[in-house]
Parts: sequence; structure tokens; C-alpha cells
Amino acid sequence: MLFTEDFLQYVWKFRLFDLKALITTDGETIEILSPGLQNTHAGPDFHDAKVRIGNTLWVGNAEVHISSSEWKKHGHQTDNAYHNVILHVVYKHDEEVYHPNGSPIPTLELHNRIPPELYQRYHHLIFGEQQIIPCEKAIGSIDGLILQNWLTRVLVERLQNRSIALNQALAANRGDWEETFYQVLAANFGFKVNALPFELLAKSLPQNILAKHKNNPMQIEALIFGQAGFLTDDLQDDYPNTLKTEYRFLQKKYKLQPIEKHLWKFLRLRPLNFPTIRLAQFAALVSRSNHLFSKVLDTREPEALYKLFSEVTVNPYWDNHYQFDKPSVPVAKTLGKSSVNILLLNTLCLILFAYGNHHQQERYINRSLKLLELIPVEKNRIIDNFALLGVKVKTAYESQALLELKNSYCDHKKCLQCGVGIKILKLA
Repeated sequence: MLFTEDFLQYVWKFRLFDLKALITTDGETIEILSPGLQNTHAGPDFHDAKVRIGNTLWVGNAEVHISSSEWKKHGHQTDNAYHNVILHVVYKHDEEVYHPNGSPIPTLELHNRIPPELYQRYHHLIFGEQQIIPCEKAIGSIDGLILQNWLTRVLVERLQNRSIALNQALAANRGDWEETFYQVLAANFGFKVNALPFELLAKSLPQNILAKHKNNPMQIEALIFGQAGFLTDDLQDDYPNTLKTEYRFLQKKYKLQPIEKHLWKFLRLRPLNFPTIRLAQFAALVSRSNHLFSKVLDTREPEALYKLFSEVTVNPYWDNHYQFDKPSVPVAKTLGKSSVNILLLNTLCLILFAYGNHHQQERYINRSLKLLELIPVEKNRIIDNFALLGVKVKTAYESQALLELKNSYCDHKKCLQCGVGIKILKLA
């Protein structure tokens, strides 16, 4: 048989082996009362296992290996963490192992006790030649409730993983959630292509400076376009020149240093996605929403959060411009539905989850998950492939979970740690 230690741990954890007439390698009868709790950290594989060997009840740790000789190969005989192992579970017993006091460690050999059909299902998952995911032929038949419960767990894992970078930014901002939210929002306004210059802009222009000019949209626009480096050139139109004049005064007042203009990317972008338009939209959002993070926390209905972003109105100058001094055909420059959805997904859902998790307040976590249920599913190859396999995907709640499932489990063939994989292996 070809398998990994993970498979043997799975077999032991769920007792998927022949339990009749169990005996240890030295001939004593053994009864498995509890396989214990699996340990995913350093130390024995299972804690608090409970077994009866002969007439004695034992409670302690269990260690799982493919062969007994791996005990010494892994150096367990000199590791204090393994001194209270009460049972050594192996596929093949090829060597006696002992406690430090010289007494042999009871060993259970599972050779010839694992059902062939269970191994075949495992082998097909891990070593098969699937095109999309290991369980592509079976996932469509998994009970919807089982799949949904697992996707919820995986979605939470995704949000927890994505919160790590946010928590690092929070630490750098000395626990200031307003400033952290402002920086994350700014980076996401760059929509990947211009995420870096937007992030640098936000860090060069603290949110508390903008808050001082909350009643003067023109000054907020001047600060944002000035710090972005777009007010250093000779300009012709009245609007950018007014911004330039305002910025020169504010720059000296706050001792500001703009970022380099060349960092902004225009190439291969649709005009509506030009950084100048995104900066105008960002300025409009900041102008109409002082203390935006507090407003997000206070807004209980997800629909209201969508409205907060969708009703952003830029300065009229941009109605017939995509760049300074370059007139264009009049086109509304409001944030489109897809852009709003991306901002809600990558900013609001994440910040609400991270804030709720940080302060252990379930209402914000639940609000984050509810918002994900209102955001339409993203369109990408991974989600399209899951749909082809019969997995129903309606909202970002499912699609975000499936992205995490694919990237963290399927791609690494962690079927034995996946609720879907476990269910498939346990099918009769």
C-alpha cells in the first residue's frame, strides 16, 4: 500500500479499521474506548486517548506511525513530550519501542485491518489524475448541508488568514482602527493595478489631516491629488490650478511630501479605471463620510453599507474629463456595481470580521458574513470550475469559501483535513 501517515491518523481518529479481537503486538487484548483528540502541533498525535489493555484502563497520549521503527527515527525516545504515550499505533510492527524506564510501549498493528475499499478511495483522491480538484467526481453528490457547513468553516479560516496583514497594519498604527481602515480602503481603491500607490498615498496623508477639512471638499481633493503627485505639472484648466493653489498652502502647513507620480499606472486600463478617476471617487467618499469607520460600525443593515459607497458623486469637472486638461465625452463617473462589490468584499467584510474577532464581538463577525451573502459571486476560472462540478455558487459567501478551499486544501491535497474529503472517504 502507498499512503502517508495522515491517512493512518485518519483511520485511527475515526476508527475505520476492523475492531474485532484487537490485540497488542505482545498478545494482550485491547479495547479502544476513545482515540483521543488529534493534536495539530508538536508532540504526540493524539491527546487524552482512552484504551483498556488487558484488565487495565489507560488514559494518555497515542502516537501514530507507518512503522514502529519510526519512533527512533523521529527521536521520540529522548523527547519528554512522548514519555506518557500509552499506545503506539502502527501499520507495520517492525521493532519494539520502550519507555525511558525500559518498559515496552504497547503497540497496535493495523496491517490487514484497513478495509481495501477505504484505501482505494483514498488512493484515488490523493494519487489520481484529476483535472480540477481531487474529489471532482464526487463533490457534486455531497449533501448540501454538509458542504455548506464546511464552506462556512473554510470561509472563517479565509477571513482569519486575511486578517493577519490587517492586524499588522493596526499594530503599526498603534491600535488606531480609523487610520487602519482608511489605509486598507485606499489600497483597495487601487483595484490591484494601483493598490501600491494608493497605499503609499494614504500613509503619506494621515486620515486625521483630512478630518480637519471635512467641511471643505475642495481642500480634501487638493490634499489627495497633491499627495498623489498630480499637481506638480503646469496645468491649464481652472479646476486643477485651484487644487494646486490649495495644495501648496496645505503642503507647507502640514509639511507634506507627495509620492512620485510615475508610480500610477494608466496603461491597459479602461478610462473609467484611470487612477485620476479613482482618486476623485476616493476624495468624494472621504468628503461625504467623516469618520467613515465609525459609520461602518454603526450601520447595521448591509444594504445601507452598499448605498454608502454607491452614491459617491465626484466633482463635476470629472464629468467630461478622465485626466487633467484633457476634455472627453461626458460620462458619469460614479462607482459601478462591480467596483462597489469589490470594495465591500475586500474592505468592509474584512474590517468588520477583524474588528469583531479582535474585540470578541460576534455581532460584527455576523454582520461581515451577512454582507458576504448580499454580494454577488465573483467571476473567475476557479468558481466556474466548481460550477461545472455541480457546486451551486450564488453569492460571495460561497465563492470566497471555495477559493480558500481550492487554494488551501485542494491544491495541497489535504483531503484528510477537509470536511468534504472526510465525508467521501467514509461513504459506504
